[in-house]
Amino acid sequence: MASPKEKLASSLEVLHELQNKNGLVAIQTSDLNRTHRERLVKNGFLKEVTKGWYVGTNPLEKSGESTSWYTSYWKFCSQYLNQKYGKDYCISAEQSLLVNSGNNNIPLQLVVRALKSSNTNVNFIYDTSLFAMQSSLPANAEIIEVDGLRMLTLPSSLVNCSPTMFEKNPIDMRTALAQVSDSSEILKLLLEGSHSLVAGRLTGAFRNIGSDRIANDIIKTMKAADFDVRETDPFDSKSSTVLSFREKSPYANRIRLMWHKYRDVIIKHFPESQGLPKDEKAYLKSVEEIYTTDAYHSLSIERYAVSVELIEKVRSGAWNLEESQEDKEHKDAMAARGYWLSAEVVKKSIDKVLKGYNSGKVADDDHQDWYRELFAPSVTAG
Repeated sequence: MASPKEKLASSLEVLHELQNKNGLVAIQTSDLNRTHRERLVKNGFLKEVTKGWYVGTNPLEKSGESTSWYTSYWKFCSQYLNQKYGKDYCISAEQSLLVNSGNNNIPLQLVVRALKSSNTNVNFIYDTSLFAMQSSLPANAEIIEVDGLRMLTLPSSLVNCSPTMFEKNPIDMRTALAQVSDSSEILKLLLEGSHSLVAGRLTGAFRNIGSDRIANDIIKTMKAADFDVRETDPFDSKSSTVLSFREKSPYANRIRLMWHKYRDVIIKHFPESQGLPKDEKAYLKSVEEIYTTDAYHSLSIERYAVSVELIEKVRSGAWNLEESQEDKEHKDAMAARGYWLSAEVVKKSIDKVLKGYNSGKVADDDHQDWYRELFAPSVTAG
């Protein structure tokens, strides 16, 4: 008769195949037999998201910890929606716009338009949910797939989003607007849908961010087509940040906007610089003392199954790559070893700063050394 460990191992093999071979994040009841499913849930390797649907979890996560869910959220939703509606759905214009602008925050409620839905709200874990609204869909040309999730294109999401988005999400909206390089992307949709009110709003929005060329193109073209367009600025305030209209990635302008908005607020909460510590040895000792806790949290964030005992084993030298074939194949041990090696060279860099060297230059000069040591055990192990 198989032992409990052997039974769990067999269930993990099935889960491993689903996740790695089949690429499943959203796991249905039908993907696992009842014995495997209950065993994996009991041992913390699976968590039920909603009835009949599960997501893989780290058994070392504490009760209530949401890391596994939030890191799996978008992939779970794409697979869940694909299974439910195939290609007959897309996420809302508002959520599409957020994703297009580089905002991948997990929404409390993901709103979806679907041809075959009964306007149902599905509750997920950690107070998140999905609302499937029965609705017609825009033309296929207006829908794209991003990481398996069907959403509106940037121009379509700008034309179809709610006016309140400009007031509630000004950073996202300005970031999205700055990605539009040619007015034709917007004009085609405005003309086909006779969106004179939307045209006036977008004209004002483009002018707000300094994109006068596109603003003028929209209003001239719409009026030439006999539409009565009245320009209105949908933002609460003028944009005082100069944006780049040549950036292909939304993140560059997003950072500019966030920096401008939060810089002064954050500076007010920063304490005055205390300068370099007077007792260099005491400072380096304090760095040494917090190493274990720091390593534990840092490696856990990276989802390695690392324990304090493993870190101490690596730190004490009890772990030896050449002598232990088992540890050589253990990714967690190699990660912990690399973290310790990297921490050692970082301490040397700190020592230089304490001796008066410019901290920026030290970081610039030594950064590659930190990086190299971090991955040295993995490279050595092949």
